[in-house]
Formats: sequence, structure tokens, C-alpha cells
Amino acid sequence: MSKLKTATGETALQGDLAYQAESLQGVSRTFALTIPQLPAGLRDAVGNAYLLCRIADTIEDEAALSAVQKREFSERWVGVVEGGEDARAFADDLVVQLTRSTTGAERDLIANVPRVMRVTDSFSAPQRQAMLRCVRIMTHGMAEFQDGASLEGLSDLWHLDRYCYFVAGVVGEMLTELFCDYSDEIDARREELFALSASYGQGLQMTNILKDIWEDRSRGACWLPRSVFLSAGFDLRSLSPGEADPGFIEGLNRLIAIAGQHLANALRYILLIPAHETGIRRFCLWSLGMAVLTLRRTYTTPAFGSGQEVKISRRAVKTVVVTTSALARFDAALKILFTGLGRGLPRVPETAYPPA
Repeated sequence: MSKLKTATGETALQGDLAYQAESLQGVSRTFALTIPQLPAGLRDAVGNAYLLCRIADTIEDEAALSAVQKREFSERWVGVVEGGEDARAFADDLVVQLTRSTTGAERDLIANVPRVMRVTDSFSAPQRQAMLRCVRIMTHGMAEFQDGASLEGLSDLWHLDRYCYFVAGVVGEMLTELFCDYSDEIDARREELFALSASYGQGLQMTNILKDIWEDRSRGACWLPRSVFLSAGFDLRSLSPGEADPGFIEGLNRLIAIAGQHLANALRYILLIPAHETGIRRFCLWSLGMAVLTLRRTYTTPAFGSGQEVKISRRAVKTVVVTTSALARFDAALKILFTGLGRGLPRVPETAYPPA
């Protein structure tokens, strides 16, 4: 009987893992592309961790939920990941609250929270602890910023850093924990990796913030720092699509420079991963390459009116994939490649915004 139960459990888990892979295709094409590059010992854990974070994002992005409801569901979600809250009850209560502002793929993900959690429960204690820490910090941090979200933007760079940490920097830390748990060789570089991990996440997040300015504003939010634009003589409250005001462009370019500096830290992070771990390197390099190209398009098209205008083409994505995969083992070549990709982008004076 015990062998039958074990076999049944394994079959159910394989079905849940198949659902996880399918769900990733629906909620994030980028991660559905990069996660399969990871070695078998990491692939399922990172995919599951992404879905846990995506569920937290779905709560925060649902326009019909009040700030109080978002906080309540976020706290319940942390409870589900901790193991003290019933996953089925949470899913049933949340899914009926979702409107068309939540995509069909995200709605399906919420409805299948119990399947996601069965996969989570299959991982080791260190892996689950890394995921829980990330979800806990992310949900509490996002709730803090959602309460004050407005079209006026964040007050300054410090608040932008803090926001990016909650939504992406902590993900970089979680990935580092998972990488270190996977490999003793990587774990030997833990201190150096952690020093760069949040900056890595921030570079990717800042790139998305700049690309998604108009989509965020349509939801009543702006994550740009007011002080940066005010110092250039521009008030974010007057921002409109196709904006070509010199003050706005000056502020935008300063943020592009800061994002570029964080992406440079991301490359330093990747080069700390042993060269023979090509799967992990590809996972990181593909997202970094796409971010740098997106940042370039944002810089060269400052009066864009939607994220689609600066989104990189499928051909560009393919070029990133092929080129970085071919060079994944070669540190010197990767440095040359990314120096070339970043050439011409504005840079921050060394004393103005120190690197990680």
C-alpha cells in the first residue's frame, strides 16, 4: 500500500510540474524561455519560486481590490506559503474577486494555487525557506508602496531603490540562495554574489519601470522619482504620452544611466558563476541581454507613448539567445559583448551613485 501511495504521489507531482511549466508559458514568456536553461536540480525550484512571486504580483495588480483587501490577501498568501493557511480556501476566495484587469493566465494560476503549493512542498527545507523569505519581504514591501501609489511618482531615488528591492532585489537574493544550495562551488562565492544580487534585480526592474511608464500610469501609478525630474525642471504631474520636454528627457537619461550601472553589476554577478555552469549563466545572460537592448531602445526613443514602442523584436531576442549562449563560458568575450551593447548609453559619475 505504501508503494502504491508513493507511486500515486509521484504521478500527481509530475502532473503538477507539468501544470507549472504550462502556467509559466502563460504568465511570462521571458521566464518560460530562460528557466528551462537551468540544470535539472534548479529548474523546477526556480519555476515554482517565480509563480509564488507572480501570485503576489497578481494580488497587487488587481484594480478591483481595495488597499485593505490587497493587504489581507497578501497576508493570507504569506500564510499559505508558510503552511498555516489553507491553499484551496485562499484560491477560492481570491479568484472570485478578480476582474478583467487580471489576465486569463493569471486567473488560472490563482485557481490552481493548491497545485503550485504541492510542488513547493516537494522541495528541500533550505529551498522552501529561501522562497518564503522572498514572498514575505515582497508582499509586505509592495503593500507599503501600493498604499501611496499615485501619478505624482515616488519622492526620490532612495524610495525608488527601496521599491525595486521589494519587487526585484529580493528575488535576486532568493535566486542566489537557490544557486548556493545547488552548488558548493557557487556557495564558496556566496558573499560576493550576495553583494551584487539586489543590484542585479534592480537593474532588471528599473528597465521595466522605464519601459512601462505608460502602462503603470494607466493603472494610476508612477514609480519614477519626482526629485530627479524636478531637479531637471520637470513636474511628473504634467507628463503626457509622446513627452519630449528637455527636462523630462534629462531625468529619464539619468535613470537610464543608473539602470545601466546596475546592469553592469549584473554582469559582474554572472561572471562569478563558474564558467562550466552554462545553464545558470544562460538563464542570467538572456535576461541581462534583453534588458540592455530594451534600455537602449528607451534611450533612443525618449518620446515613446507605450511599452510596445521600446519592446525589443523577436529577432533581437533570438540574437541575444544565440550570441550569449555561444559566449557563455568565456568571461573576456562576455565583457567585450556587453561593453559594446552598452556603448553610447548615458553614464553616472562614479561619485554620484556608487555601485554595489
